[in-house]
Amino acid sequence: MAADSSFDIVSKIDRQEADNALNQAVKEIGSRYDFKGTGAVIEWKGEGIQMRASAEDRVNAVLDVFQSKLVRRGISLKSLDAGEPYPSGKEYRIDASLKEGIDQENAKKISKIIRDEGPKGVKPQIQGDELRVTSKERDDLQEVIALLKGKDLDIDLQFTNYR
Repeated sequence: MAADSSFDIVSKIDRQEADNALNQAVKEIGSRYDFKGTGAVIEWKGEGIQMRASAEDRVNAVLDVFQSKLVRRGISLKSLDAGEPYPSGKEYRIDASLKEGIDQENAKKISKIIRDEGPKGVKPQIQGDELRVTSKERDDLQEVIALLKGKDLDIDLQFTNYR
């Protein structure tokens, strides 16, 4: 009797790459002419990221620069949870955070997709903030990966520990 094959579905961010993207955004904002005199700043605030500028369109431009740096560093924009610009004193701010882990609601949605549309004999299990998918056939696991990549889910997924 052959052992079951499995893989994990996770949603993780390489913190070093996110930090590099933020540092690149800081450099670009500091050197670009259209940001001169606008007080444009982007920085870590605890686990989150805060962007500040003197006008709403400038703070949106800071967010745009940061998003382009994240994409260039291979971090999906689905992982970035940015709020709306809000006034704070004489400046506008945007608070953003990087989402990691699969919450219960999305985990249930993904396991339902696998059960309903995936091959028979594939079993998804929710384990904390990740999912483990097991099957006797490796081809079925490949099919599940292709199925999930084809779906437009609102979280960034990685497939790890393929055995």
